[in-house]
Amino acid sequence: METESGAILSCRSSDSGSGEDSLDRLLPPAGAPRRKSTTSLSTTEPPLLRTGTRTIYTAGRPPWYDEHGMQPKEAFVIGLCGGSASGKTTVANKIIEALDVPWVVLLSMDSFYKVLSPDEQALAASNDYNFDHPAAFDFELLVATLRKLKQGRSVKIPVYDFTTHSRHKDWKNVYGASVIIFEGIMSFADKGLLQLLDMKIFVDTDSDIRLVRRLRRDITERRRDIEGVIKQYNKFVKPAFDQYIEPAMRLADIVVPRGGGNMVAIDLIVQHVHSQLEKRELNVRALLASVQQTHPLPQTLCVLESTPQVKGLHTIIRNKETSRDEFIFYSKRLMRLLIERALTFLPSQRCVVQTPQGQQYEGRRFIGKGITGVSILRAGETMEPALRAVCKDVRIGKILIQTNMDSGEPELHYLRLPKDISEDHVILMDSTVSTGAAAMMAIRVLLDHEVQEERIVLVSLLMAELGVHSVAYAFPKVKIITSAVDKSLDDSLHVIPGIGDFGDRYFGTDGSADWSEAEDKEEPHC
Repeated sequence: METESGAILSCRSSDSGSGEDSLDRLLPPAGAPRRKSTTSLSTTEPPLLRTGTRTIYTAGRPPWYDEHGMQPKEAFVIGLCGGSASGKTTVANKIIEALDVPWVVLLSMDSFYKVLSPDEQALAASNDYNFDHPAAFDFELLVATLRKLKQGRSVKIPVYDFTTHSRHKDWKNVYGASVIIFEGIMSFADKGLLQLLDMKIFVDTDSDIRLVRRLRRDITERRRDIEGVIKQYNKFVKPAFDQYIEPAMRLADIVVPRGGGNMVAIDLIVQHVHSQLEKRELNVRALLASVQQTHPLPQTLCVLESTPQVKGLHTIIRNKETSRDEFIFYSKRLMRLLIERALTFLPSQRCVVQTPQGQQYEGRRFIGKGITGVSILRAGETMEPALRAVCKDVRIGKILIQTNMDSGEPELHYLRLPKDISEDHVILMDSTVSTGAAAMMAIRVLLDHEVQEERIVLVSLLMAELGVHSVAYAFPKVKIITSAVDKSLDDSLHVIPGIGDFGDRYFGTDGSADWSEAEDKEEPHC
């Protein structure tokens, strides 16, 4: 199964997820003392960009949509143009380091060279094909890809092999851009492309320096011989610079002489980008919490019938005196009921089968392409075993959303979704939903990956009325399944009467200061 990670220009290897037994091995013994919660305060973040000497890490991605689930502001796109080996990538890396903002995507025009015909392949092998002409690039694909990425949607980027002059079979999935830095020799050569650029930068480097860099790069990295590199430079590279690239300098908002060494110019660029990003900040959770919901519960909501069994399960798991092993056991029972209920909303059609007695039986059969379960980490992962128990060969994806302790807003830190999830029906799982901010972010991620809204089913053990209204208002086609809806939230946005912190109770952790102080004061035993 192929998966993707957000905001990273590479695909992570897939992990099909753990089953119920392996999940239980992660839990401390039932009688073990509680330990501090680490998930909500985790500083582990996905790598954003690797350079030759360091790895730059990103913080979580704040909301890129409003309380209606729509994206009011597109990603900020910086276009970098300049001659071959002028230092465009170095300038891009310097900007990224100085920006220090989350979820920056670096996109290279080199990925969008056209697929060569056999005759063109032969010309390329003898250094007689012009890779420095606008006709060498697939501008149609490039513009379409950059437009989708600017709109916040998931895209697939071709991988070009400069040794064989061909595209790899597997393309890279890229998602989650607050800032896009796009660099290439022909970045300003297409009108449709120029319209997508919010800032245009030209990197101006001396021609002798560019020639030396190109010789070093093509000989060491692309296995070319020196005669071939010089021939290509004189025949194609220099004429293209004079005809197409240098004249485009007049289109630039900023010209950066000397490339990556010009920190004065880079600081000015960073200041402008910061000012633009400040105008795009959104406070989704605060907006949701301030809304007074007076409407009846939506028709897209399905609450399990409050049978004596369901009522009894809630009595046990809501009781603060319930032991951890009983909390886990009865939570799993309730999860199983919820998942079974959620499956009834998947599309099916009439079918007839033959029984062992030779008789016909008229039944129903699922007619979708596939089912994918997506858990909102960490607590949503506890629902995966119940889904696996009733859905054979179900695919699993994961989304890590955590609350920023300073802003109070949800932030997207990590995602891993199966390939072609857009064709599946998705069961989105979280243990509890209060304001609905995290659930909305997860649904927005799925929509950005072209999952159809009506194919998403949100399943949660417990929801607040505010969370139900928030999700249903923003995404009216999403089906919502829960075992209970509580009326209100406290000042800390916890569901009331609620269930407590589900993750802490299930995993045996506790993020409260009291537990930390108790552990710090504990005397060593002899």
